Amino acid sequence: MMRTEARTARKLAATAAVALLLGGCLKTEEFPVEPSILYKEFKSFGDSASVVITFTDGDGDIGLGQGDTNGVYAPGQPYYHNLFIEYYTLENNVWSAPFPFTLPLYYRVPVVTPTGQNKALEGEIAVALKPWPTLPGTTGDTIRYSVKLVDRALHESNVVYTDRIIVP
Repeated sequence: MMRTEARTARKLAATAAVALLLGGCLKTEEFPVEPSILYKEFKSFGDSASVVITFTDGDGDIGLGQGDTNGVYAPGQPYYHNLFIEYYTLENNVWSAPFPFTLPLYYRVPVVTPTGQNKALEGEIAVALKPWPTLPGTTGDTIRYSVKLVDRALHESNVVYTDRIIVP
């Protein structure tokens, strides 16, 4: 009986060793610590719309928790929000922000840090825009949005722009 148990234990140990070796061969995603974003799409839903981006972040520190409201994350401070969307209109072939005192549109993306040893993140963020199709008092029939994401270490992503959007 002892020999059977010893053989079983050796087989289990060998299987575990092979699993560990194979697991070490799996490639983990590696991204820079600064978030990187790509514009994916703009969708219109009648009286609302959404801007969708994809993102990567090497150290997985995307998002702010409800308790992140001190220092640079305090209300009124530059990084209280971590997703920045700006609205532009096209007039005479020049892009401009029509109402800088009410726009841009700022949001707080919640924490999405992964568990485990590999903290690299990639994902998608969809932001609801309302009202849509346009903001009151704006002129022109062509608009676009810019998007920027900031992580908890205050690394800023690149800025991406939506395609030209024709306002109905």
